[in-house]
Amino acid sequence: MATTLTAAGERIRAFFAVDDLWERPGPTASQRRNDLWIALALWVWGALGMELVRSIADPRYVDHPVWVQHLLIALGTLPLVWRRSHPLLVMGILQLHMFLVGITVPEVMRGFTMQCVYVFALFTGVAWARSRRAMLGLVGAVLVLMFGWIAWQYALGTAVQEILDRRDDVRPAQGLFPIVQASVVFDVVTNLVYFGGGIVGGQAAWRQARSRDLLERQSVQLAQQADELADRKVVEERLRIARELHDVVAHHVSVMGVQAAAARRVLDRNPEAAAAALGQVEESSRQAVGEMRGLLGTLRRTDRPTGGDPGAAATDDAAADRDRAPQPGVDQVAELVNAASRPGFTVTYQVVEDRPGALTEVPMPVGLSIYRTVQEALANVRRHSTAHAAGVVVRIDREGERRFVEAEVLDEGRPRPGTSGSGLGLLGMRERIASHGGTSEIGPRATGGYRVRVRFPLTSGS
Repeated sequence: MATTLTAAGERIRAFFAVDDLWERPGPTASQRRNDLWIALALWVWGALGMELVRSIADPRYVDHPVWVQHLLIALGTLPLVWRRSHPLLVMGILQLHMFLVGITVPEVMRGFTMQCVYVFALFTGVAWARSRRAMLGLVGAVLVLMFGWIAWQYALGTAVQEILDRRDDVRPAQGLFPIVQASVVFDVVTNLVYFGGGIVGGQAAWRQARSRDLLERQSVQLAQQADELADRKVVEERLRIARELHDVVAHHVSVMGVQAAAARRVLDRNPEAAAAALGQVEESSRQAVGEMRGLLGTLRRTDRPTGGDPGAAATDDAAADRDRAPQPGVDQVAELVNAASRPGFTVTYQVVEDRPGALTEVPMPVGLSIYRTVQEALANVRRHSTAHAAGVVVRIDREGERRFVEAEVLDEGRPRPGTSGSGLGLLGMRERIASHGGTSEIGPRATGGYRVRVRFPLTSGS
């Protein structure tokens, strides 16, 4: 028996969501205005209904003063103005109104309008109560009071005598059941339907409001997440552009510095060699400006505010598009190696493929990362190493069921004193490698020199 009661209690708690932390928001200004009009309409309709009853009913059953009847109707309808702002208070007041008025002035309580008001107040209390625990306690108290009152009326009160008295005034009933038992069952079933409908309907309305509120919050959260993802994409794109700018500047400025130094040394002895070196400086500067203009054009399109001169914007975009060359890839590594070679510094290049033409199967983003990695590694060798030679190997091979593309840059020099960099180049290199799921091995070799080796996985279709 105890287990059954406990299980029933748990089901009631679950149905009324007693442990739910969600709290229904208070009514809006529009809802408060609607409640005012609802209360006034029910007051008018209740007063009109009372006059209709007085016009057709036996005067013995509506013998209270008119002003008392209309005052009680007003006191029973006007609290609905606050039904959503103070739902439990209004529910308690109107259920108490039903009990007291039913004892003293029953013709008011039994009116159709007031019956609807009582059920409506019960519905609102369940639907709008902020505290589910307090609501459940108040609903339990109302049910005990009302059904206890019905039991008292029939067991110890005057209800049975009133039924018998009315029977003497009319013809005998024609139904299957005795009049007293039929009246008891009718009253109990009617109140069960009234109270049960108000309680179940109010709880359904509360659950619907909770679901709607949660959906709205989820929509707001999804919109915020979408904005955050968009902002993150912008940040990632800016970081990518920053890495590209660092690589471009580091490579081309390093080449220009080396070529300018070579031109200065041979300017008096060999003007032709100096001119060739200065031509390399000019070409590197042109390439650097073109690549930087392309990258900055991307930033300009992203950062341009709305409005402004559309003609000027179109001109800027057209100029950027003309100056922007395709992004370099693994195919351009050979040109990069040739440009890095100079008198006194030799760079060799080797391609190892697991099948002919495999180099063309490297995806463009991976190829760009390989190109930038080799570019940064060679720039670091020129700036920070005493090496006179370096080797670049691009390898496409298979390891078990997985294919990979690998780039390796080796030199045999030692670190040059006083030339330590900021470390941003290596940081950008590692970020680029991680963005494609690759691995890296960067650092001094045990046999001397320095190694930069990166490996990127290739998809099964590559």
